[in-house]
Amino acid sequence: MTDIEIAHKMKMDKIEDIAAKLGIKDKIELYGNYKAKINSDDLNRNEKGKLILVTATSPTPYGEGKTTVSIGLLDALWQNGYKAIASLREPSLGPVFGIKGGATGGGYSQVVPMEDINLNFTGDFHAITAANNLICAAIDNHLYQGNLLNIDENKIVFNRCLDVNDRALKNLTINSKDYQREEKFDITAASEIMAILCLAKDINDLRDKLDNILFAYTKEGEPLFVKSLKITGSLLVLLKEAIKPNLVQTLEHNPVIIHGGPFANIAHGCSSIIATNTALSLGDYCVTEAGFGSDLGALKFYDIKCRLNNLKPDVVVLVTTIRALKYNGDEDIKKGISNLEAHINIVKNMTNNLIVCLNKFANDSEEDINYVKNFVTNLNINFSISTAYVDGGKGALDLAKQVVKMSNEVNNEKHELYSLDKPLQDKIATIVKDIYKANQINYPEKVLKEMELLEKHNLDKLPICIAKTQYSISDNKDLLGYPKNYDVTVQNIKLYNGAGFITIYLGNIITMPGLPKVPNYEKIDLVDGEVVGLS
Repeated sequence: MTDIEIAHKMKMDKIEDIAAKLGIKDKIELYGNYKAKINSDDLNRNEKGKLILVTATSPTPYGEGKTTVSIGLLDALWQNGYKAIASLREPSLGPVFGIKGGATGGGYSQVVPMEDINLNFTGDFHAITAANNLICAAIDNHLYQGNLLNIDENKIVFNRCLDVNDRALKNLTINSKDYQREEKFDITAASEIMAILCLAKDINDLRDKLDNILFAYTKEGEPLFVKSLKITGSLLVLLKEAIKPNLVQTLEHNPVIIHGGPFANIAHGCSSIIATNTALSLGDYCVTEAGFGSDLGALKFYDIKCRLNNLKPDVVVLVTTIRALKYNGDEDIKKGISNLEAHINIVKNMTNNLIVCLNKFANDSEEDINYVKNFVTNLNINFSISTAYVDGGKGALDLAKQVVKMSNEVNNEKHELYSLDKPLQDKIATIVKDIYKANQINYPEKVLKEMELLEKHNLDKLPICIAKTQYSISDNKDLLGYPKNYDVTVQNIKLYNGAGFITIYLGNIITMPGLPKVPNYEKIDLVDGEVVGLS
C-alpha cells in the first residue's frame, strides 16, 4: 500500500483524546476532529523533558526517512512507557507538488491526517505569506506616497513570497509612476517571517523580532527597520493564530506538535521554539529533527536555535541508509561510508552523545548492513537499526531503549562553535574550513562591501547560517562522500536581523525553486471526496 492508503486505513482518535494524554484537553482550540491549536501560553513550564535531536547523513534527492525514524522513535518511547512528544516542521506546498512529495513520515510511521498536514493544515503558511507580503506592499506604498523615509529603491532587501515552486517569480521588475525597481519572490519557507515565527519565544518576542526586520537602506546608506513602517500591529493580527503550535497524532495515536517550516539550507530548518518548549514542558521526551544532513540542519539547530534559546539536546540520532551511502560512493558502499564519517565528525563538534541509526530498506543486504554496523561500532559509537517504516514503533524499540539510556548519561556537553563578537570572516571560516574542511574562501567585492556595511552599523554580531546544497558537505552537489581541501566562493550575504542570524550563500542556491519536468502534482487527485496520489 502507498503511504496515503495506509494513512486512510488507520482509524484516528479524536484530537481531544490525544490532548487528554498530555493533560491539556482544556488548553486546545479545535480545527475539526483531528487537528487543534495549543494555547501554549497557559501551560505550566516547570516540567522539563529530555531533548532528542534527529539528524542525518547527506540525502539522496528523495530523502532518507529522517521523519519516519523520528515518528518511529516517538511511538517506541510510548511503547516503553514514556510520555513522549514529537516536534516537527510543517510541510511546504513547494515540495509537496514538486518532486519530494509530503513530509509526514512514511509506511506505518506517519503523522495524520497526512493530507491535511501537507495541504494547507491550519493556515499557518498562508498567514506567514500574507504578513510577509503586507510588508512588501507597505514598502511600495511608502515609495508611492512620497517616500518620507527616503528609501533607496535600489537597496530594498526584503522580498515577496509565495508557498509554491514558481521559477517565473525569481526575478521581476516593478514599474511605478516615479521609479522602477527589481523584485523577486522567495518561497514562503525561505522567508524571514517564517524564520522569525519559529525563533520567537512568545507574542511579545514576536513583536520585537518583527520590529527589527531590516527591509531597506536610505539613500544616505542608513538601515531602515520594519518598526518605521508602523505596521507591526497589523502583522501581529495576521500571525496571532499562526504562533500557536498545532497538535496532531501518529498512526499509533501518540501526540505530535507540528509548527513552522523554515528551509534548512536558506534558514535554520527546525520546528518552532514554541513547539519544542511546549513538548519539553509536557513530556518526558521531546523528539525533534533538523532539516537535511547534519552539515545544515544539526549545525544550525545547535548554533542558532539552541544558542539563542538556551537549549541543549540530550542525545543526537544520526540517520543513514544503505541507499544514501551507496549514492555517495558511486554505488560502492566502502567509498560512500566516508559520508557517514563526515557527519559523525560534524556532530562531534557539538556533542559526543551520538547514536547512528540505519533506516533499513527491504532490499538492503545483510552484508551491507553489517559493514555499516562494524564501521560505526569500531568508532565506539552506538548503533541501531530502525524498521519503523514497516513495523511502526515496534521497529524502533532498540533505538528507543538506547536513547533513554544515553539521555541519562552525563556525556552531552554542548560546544559553541565561535563567539558572536568575532568578525564575520572568522565565523564563516570556523564553519567552512574547520567543519566543512574547505581550503580557501573567496569573497567577491560586492560581498565584501555588504559585510563592511553590516559591520559599520554593528549588525554583524549574530550567528552564521550557511546556505548551500544539501547533497554534499561542500558547496558543489557533485562532490559526494567526504570532500576536503576544496575552494568555495561566497556568492551573497543576507541579514535576517529580525530572526537573528546572517545567511551566507555558497554555490548556486535559489530561494524560489522551480518545478521538475514531471511534477508530483500530476499524481494528486480528489476521487469520491478522498485525496489520492499524495505520498
